[in-house]
Amino acid sequence: MSTARSFHLVAFSLTLALSSPAFAQQAQQAAPPPGSPAATITIPGNQLPPPPQKFDGKIERDARNSTPFWPSRVVPPKGAPNVLLIITDDAGYGVPSTFGGVIPTPALDRIAQSGLRYTNFHSTALCSPTRAALITGRNHHSAGYGVVAEQATGYPGYDSIITRDKTTIGRILTDNGYHTAWFGKNHNTPEYQASQAGPFDQWPTGMGFQYFYGFMGGDTNQWEPGNLVRNTTAIYPYQGNPGWNLVTAMADDAIDYLNRMNALSPDTPFFIKFAPGATHAPHHPTKEWVKKISDMHLFDQGWNKLRETIFENQKQLGVIPQNAKLTPWPKDLIKEWDQLSADEKKLFIRQAEVFAAFAAYADDEIGRVIQSVADLGKLDNTLIIYIEGDNGTSAEGQPNGTPNEVAMFNQINPSVEDQLKYFYDVWGTDRTYNHMSIGWAWAFDTPFSWTKQIVSHFGGTRQGMAISWPAVIKDKGGVRSQFHHVIDVVPTILEAAKIKQPDIVDGIKQSPIEGVSMMYTFDQKNANAPSTHVTQYFEMFADRALYHDGWIASTKVLRPPWVTIAKLPAPGDYPWELYDLRNDWTQAEDVAANYPDKLKELQALFWKEAEKYQVLPLDSSVAARLITPRPSLSAGRTSFSWTRPMTGTPNGDAPSLLNASYIFRADVDIPQGGAEGVVVTQGGRFGGYGLYVLKNKPVFTWNLVDLKRVRWEGPELTPGKHMIEFDFRYDGLGAATMVYGNYTGIGQGGTGTLKVDGNTVATEKMEHTLPFILQWDEAFDIGSDTGTPVDDNDYQAPFAFTGKINRITLDIDRPKLSPDDVRRLQEAARVAGDGPSADAGTTVAAAPQVGTIGLSLVDKVQLRIDKREGCRKQAEAQGLGLVERVKFVQQCVRQ
Repeated sequence: MSTARSFHLVAFSLTLALSSPAFAQQAQQAAPPPGSPAATITIPGNQLPPPPQKFDGKIERDARNSTPFWPSRVVPPKGAPNVLLIITDDAGYGVPSTFGGVIPTPALDRIAQSGLRYTNFHSTALCSPTRAALITGRNHHSAGYGVVAEQATGYPGYDSIITRDKTTIGRILTDNGYHTAWFGKNHNTPEYQASQAGPFDQWPTGMGFQYFYGFMGGDTNQWEPGNLVRNTTAIYPYQGNPGWNLVTAMADDAIDYLNRMNALSPDTPFFIKFAPGATHAPHHPTKEWVKKISDMHLFDQGWNKLRETIFENQKQLGVIPQNAKLTPWPKDLIKEWDQLSADEKKLFIRQAEVFAAFAAYADDEIGRVIQSVADLGKLDNTLIIYIEGDNGTSAEGQPNGTPNEVAMFNQINPSVEDQLKYFYDVWGTDRTYNHMSIGWAWAFDTPFSWTKQIVSHFGGTRQGMAISWPAVIKDKGGVRSQFHHVIDVVPTILEAAKIKQPDIVDGIKQSPIEGVSMMYTFDQKNANAPSTHVTQYFEMFADRALYHDGWIASTKVLRPPWVTIAKLPAPGDYPWELYDLRNDWTQAEDVAANYPDKLKELQALFWKEAEKYQVLPLDSSVAARLITPRPSLSAGRTSFSWTRPMTGTPNGDAPSLLNASYIFRADVDIPQGGAEGVVVTQGGRFGGYGLYVLKNKPVFTWNLVDLKRVRWEGPELTPGKHMIEFDFRYDGLGAATMVYGNYTGIGQGGTGTLKVDGNTVATEKMEHTLPFILQWDEAFDIGSDTGTPVDDNDYQAPFAFTGKINRITLDIDRPKLSPDDVRRLQEAARVAGDGPSADAGTTVAAAPQVGTIGLSLVDKVQLRIDKREGCRKQAEAQGLGLVERVKFVQQCVRQ
């Protein structure tokens, strides 16, 4: 018999055997043998990536005599659950219906009813820090996020860099065989590494997540997000798509991802981090959701009544103890509802309704994602962790709320009258970047005191959380009151998946995870077991606390969150309070005077924890950190040049024109018939500037946070080459004055001159400029506009330039203090008794100027100058000597 004939017979016999029912049944039951294409392996996990697998086949000179052996595909341990980790934004304990709020959150209710409600779970009181802790299992300072990325400073605990010895949960699960994805907010990439130049190791895909669809930074315009990316590529799906909203779009993308992964690899578990921008400002729900909430009239009786309602609901639900006390309303800081005018009530009710609509809308879209998991038949073995808020509700909206959050960060606060007149009817639409009044923020943190940014009191840190895992958690609807913290999420997921923390990742020894697993609470037998999280420090902007075994020592709040510039004592001089949480769930009664030894014990423990976790040095500054020099592509540069269109450079890497003189020069060709389009722009509808050609005329526009626009316009351009220049000469001394506690150097005016081919065509004086920040979710663009326009009356994005850009240059001349300037500033600070402000990183023993809350930066500065001058005149009138006069002025200014 020939060799070929023998081969065919063997193959035919093998085919018959493989097709028999007995063999098919045996094949289904047996695991693929090692070396086969379908072989899998579960790795020990101590080293990531795992060492190369040993080749266990045979290699001879001739492949006919060799045996192949494929590396096994890595899979998680048997039974490892899918994980859906949900975290919303800027929502305090009293926001969701699940924890007593009046805003309907049926998706969170669903998770709580099928699993457990956690009533003693804590964040770090701020966005970036909580999220860094959430994905690393380490404290926020350990992970480099003592503050948000946009306020990073050059210390290990504050530089916004997650070092490689703190590998994220995304990377751990990816290397252990999970599909991993991140949707929504990414506030954990350094601001100065967010451009298309990278580096990308601190982006979600660089931190171990296989897929990312979301926005870069603290918040975004949900209607037109200029900072939206897929993986590492900027995308603009809203262009030409009216009514598009990111909350729905990211849910759609997550559902598509789930179905795609299920079709491709149904047996591989997934890990998804789902992080919508709601309810961080801007509050951008759809008009349908605004109508639904408005029709419910939830807020007509005001914020004081709302607190009472939420408090009673919480007791009925059992999410606070029956003996819990409602903390008092801060009458010295926030008006009671009955003190408000009719106009104030009208505006504030609208603000709350839009906020509530945003919360309900986001929960509904989250519900769609949860339902998609159920539709795939995967809900039973899916661990769902749903955290409502990454900190308490935000009070950054100022006493009146604001139609533009960018204005608030520049110390500009529109009146109630102006808000009603110009913004009431468009509140929450793409025409606002809106935030609500501080009264609502305080109410939505019921039953606690304070809000976002404050770590010493639970209004800033207590988050409602629900966890479900139907295959494991049998105490459906149970309540757990053990103390836990956001750093406990990673160890919980790892224990659930039976995956250990790696010792080595990419050759780098890993620091220990600092959280503890909450999985012991899944067992009903442990419903009332003592918490395994015994000690936890808190710190934010020098406000701080130390929790230990049922007690918490807290510093007294000296700077309300809505005050970003304040004179404060040295951090070491802050007064402390003490609360016995075993008998006082809400921090209602300070018992420091009764237990001085306990207070000293916890204070000493705080400093130990601070040294251990990179908390030092303490820094109480807020606004000044926004303009702190940081590494970036533009750091140290004063001259820039571009020779072709380029879009998408984020603020952190773009050249900053704030508090400086500068000259743009644009060498362009204008075609026959004229040209239009953006030449260069930064920011957009809510704050920024743009040089563009409109109907063949050169225009430069400064948009002062959508409240005023200053415009320069020239005559029509003839066909051919032209040099268009915009020269701005700044009048102030610059940001360096802040070192001396003096803010008069920033936000000052100047004169702008528009020139064409060397000839002046327009000159305008600007009375004031923006001191701190442009619209942060927009980019620096050359040749077109990727976000919103700086003036909707002139154009709509992208408005690409139809001429030719040959070269654009920018030269920046930043003010430099002369020796005389320094002497004057030092003398003014000495006489006033100020010295450098806390915002400049130095300290002064003076109380925050609470009486100036709500005033603009210019008003505050003028108020202080006026008071100082009045004190000097009083001293002169009394005929005091030099020493006595200085002392008198110091005491007078402080009063």
